[in-house]
Amino acid sequence: MRPVGFFFLFTFVAVTGGPAWASVDACPRNPDALGTSRVLTIAPNEFKKIGSMYYKQTLPLNDHEVVITFDDGPLPPYSNIILETLASQCVKATYFLIGRMARQYPSMVRRIYNAGHTIGTHSENHPLAFRRLPIQRVKSEVEGGIVSVDAALGDPKALSPFFRIPGLGKTSAIDDYLASKQLVNWSADVVADDWFRRVTAKTIVQRAIQRLEVKGRGILLLHDIHPATAMALPMLLKELKARGFHVVQVVAAGDRPKFVPELLASPATQKDAWPTVLKMRQF
Repeated sequence: MRPVGFFFLFTFVAVTGGPAWASVDACPRNPDALGTSRVLTIAPNEFKKIGSMYYKQTLPLNDHEVVITFDDGPLPPYSNIILETLASQCVKATYFLIGRMARQYPSMVRRIYNAGHTIGTHSENHPLAFRRLPIQRVKSEVEGGIVSVDAALGDPKALSPFFRIPGLGKTSAIDDYLASKQLVNWSADVVADDWFRRVTAKTIVQRAIQRLEVKGRGILLLHDIHPATAMALPMLLKELKARGFHVVQVVAAGDRPKFVPELLASPATQKDAWPTVLKMRQF
């Protein structure tokens, strides 16, 4: 049975000298859903470094448009909960997966892809001091992460050439290396501080909305490995809709399979996963 996300009808329109766009139908199972308003297709030669937190260029979004992104996964059960929330609102996101996590939970990786989300990478092991690594270690982390996520997906064409630096720890050498690999280097425009150990779901929503309102639009960085984020997401999507925001999905130029074969189960157990999970706190 097809996942909810692929009930969408995509109509692609070529834009001369720029990205390609697609219009997306309303959510068929939830007429009151936030939904995904349109799809933006980008190529590495057009968008090498994006995100106003660290770079001059960001995505060409209109007022009150937001691109939702998730780092560090996958990690059950929180990644599952987030996927279910996104599906209930017909919202498409971009995931930056850690190679080590993808190897431990390949069925989860395929579930994310088959739900219609975009998948990029976030290194093999997420070294916290990424910017201080020797460039050879940077290369190993980047390329290892790509290999691991490719293997988890089971089809190298499924992976988008999108990369987010762990901790957003950029240097000129890292930026140049990513450009040489034809990887779109994603920073962000807005963060919600959902990685803080004591942050609550309510605070995540407040910070995300407040900062998006100030910016007017942007790439929102979240993490699908934290219980507070999983709890915050339904409230966040509801608040985005109430405030007139529209979700834009970003995809990479080129042909990609509609689906990858599903796996019955992942071979790993959660106790071996990175990072240590937090206890769930709502307020």
